[in-house]
Amino acid sequence: MIHAYYNPAFTAVNLGLKVGEWMTAPVLFDSAHRLARGLAAREWGSEELVAAFLGRVRALEPRIGAFLTLQEEQALKQARVLDEARVRGEVLGALAGIPMALKDNVVTRGLRTTCASRLLENFHPTYTATAVERLLADGLVLMGKTNMDEFGMGSSTENSAYQVTANPWDLARVPGGSSGGSAAAVAAGMSCVAIGSDTGGSIRQPAAFCGLVGIKPTYGLVSRYGLVAYASSLDQIGPITRDVRDNAMLLDCLAAQDPRDATSLPTARRLTSGSCQSALGRDVKGLRLGIVRELNGSGVDSAIRDSLARAVQFFEAAGMCVEEVSLPRLDVALATYYVLAMAEASSNLARYDGVRYGIRARDAATLTDMYRSTRAGFGAEVKRRIMLGTYVLAAGYHDAYYKKAQQVRVLLRDDFETVFTRFDVLITPTTPGTAFRLGERVNDPLRMYLADIATIPVNLAGLPALSFPAGFDPEGMPIGLQLIGPALSEPLLYQVAYAYEQAHDWVQRHPVL
Repeated sequence: MIHAYYNPAFTAVNLGLKVGEWMTAPVLFDSAHRLARGLAAREWGSEELVAAFLGRVRALEPRIGAFLTLQEEQALKQARVLDEARVRGEVLGALAGIPMALKDNVVTRGLRTTCASRLLENFHPTYTATAVERLLADGLVLMGKTNMDEFGMGSSTENSAYQVTANPWDLARVPGGSSGGSAAAVAAGMSCVAIGSDTGGSIRQPAAFCGLVGIKPTYGLVSRYGLVAYASSLDQIGPITRDVRDNAMLLDCLAAQDPRDATSLPTARRLTSGSCQSALGRDVKGLRLGIVRELNGSGVDSAIRDSLARAVQFFEAAGMCVEEVSLPRLDVALATYYVLAMAEASSNLARYDGVRYGIRARDAATLTDMYRSTRAGFGAEVKRRIMLGTYVLAAGYHDAYYKKAQQVRVLLRDDFETVFTRFDVLITPTTPGTAFRLGERVNDPLRMYLADIATIPVNLAGLPALSFPAGFDPEGMPIGLQLIGPALSEPLLYQVAYAYEQAHDWVQRHPVL
């Protein structure tokens, strides 16, 4: 169910289409930078474009379940203002007028932000996240907030307190998680671009499952101010888009130092090789590519291994120096991540106690009863992670689990630093398999956690990683491959992914709904 600010009059579209044709209009599956060129040339207006996307949301939402909140009237008003500014000849941002969707754990002043949890069902923030401020200042139009796993805890978007999101490529399968709503919205043509957050793969995994491009930036490159915390030392905001250029444009907009975020990298430590967009089209000849042995073994589906092999052949033919590399400590990365992430989650979610904000249990006889009854509103997965996190932080177990995990984390980071003295970029599958069926792993949390085995090490090390489309499996489901680079190497990742994208047509394909 969508909590909507909705005016039924906003369904007409003037994109030169007959009534009903906007449902399958190719414009809804075009890339943001091409649509932006059409807006700049005044081939169509932003209001018309936003109305087209909103109309498709209304038509497909009952089947996809991507959005939790829409702000149609405000989005169309913002688009109208941009159109008027364009007519006056004002200079606008490169993506001004492009519709975007926002994961529902990034706060927006006055617009409901729930984190897909009953505990924040009617929470309307009093401020806006820095990332959103930057996007709005560039002229992107916010249509609404997307579904997710509750507080970002999950790999399938089945842990939402409100609804289950379906994969547009196969409505019986998951879109990935926890940014599944954002990925499904872009894949289904319900939004041109979307913003997600990534704690252990929550941008890259849904991007792979839905045939899209998604990046987890270097820790500290994008401000976390306004991102509802799950695991503060791991969380990062990043874009989900149809193609590499759109992704690079959005990251260029998002990447800026923020004095309101103590973990934001200072300007002197930011990207040194120019903007992300400036790297697109550069020759990849001579770059050193490492194939991570531990993430391409028997646990990876054969179709994904085949896609990786074809990509490696392409890069070799393009002049890259390719060699297999080993990161032996990756076998403990999953366990390390879940100790640290759950410990931080236990701490961060302690604030939801019915006292400060969010829901409060009624008719509680004592303060303890109020705490207990209020926190009973968490979903099963969130409760599981809070309990495990509290356990590993307990006095008798802190050194055995949490402290040990922090020590292993340092070793993993050191392993990556050593490897990057020999290689410019690493390549792995984004996921060991393609999108699985809805309900298939709900009662098997350990199997669910394994879906993030290739993405988690990057968050532990604070490195950037990008997932890009690399084909389809025999059942027609998208396959994603992952590029990993040293800190602040985002332009290099875009350079390599763009070279592959330009030689293939994967991003031109979209699901038929």
